[in-house]
Amino acid sequence: MASKTTLNTKNLAALGAERLADLLLDITKGNADAKRQLRLELASEAGSGDVAREIRKRLSSIARSRSFIDWQGRNAFAADLDMQRRAIVSQVGPVDPAGAFDLIWRFVALACAFRVMAGTDFS
Repeated sequence: MASKTTLNTKNLAALGAERLADLLLDITKGNADAKRQLRLELASEAGSGDVAREIRKRLSSIARSRSFIDWQGRNAFAADLDMQRRAIVSQVGPVDPAGAFDLIWRFVALACAFRVMAGTDFS
């Protein structure tokens, strides 16, 4: 039998929703990626339109950004992009295929823009 302090779903659920929400807010302070993930989850509860809007905002923010991603930030950036891709496919796609297509198209265009900014040719 597992201890009551073991981290598992049953023990955490026993804390209650309000306590877990407070813990999540504390844990995500200073962690933009975790906050984005929570916003996507909240938006998915409201509907695919809200998820699409959150994804669109994030892709636009990335496109506007002019900061350099060094080797230390590469993994976090890749994880952020993958989170956006997964949300498009799993949350928007099943209920709004046309909206998901538009978002994936923006996602691919973003990759093309990065290659152009980096001076990489497509050959």
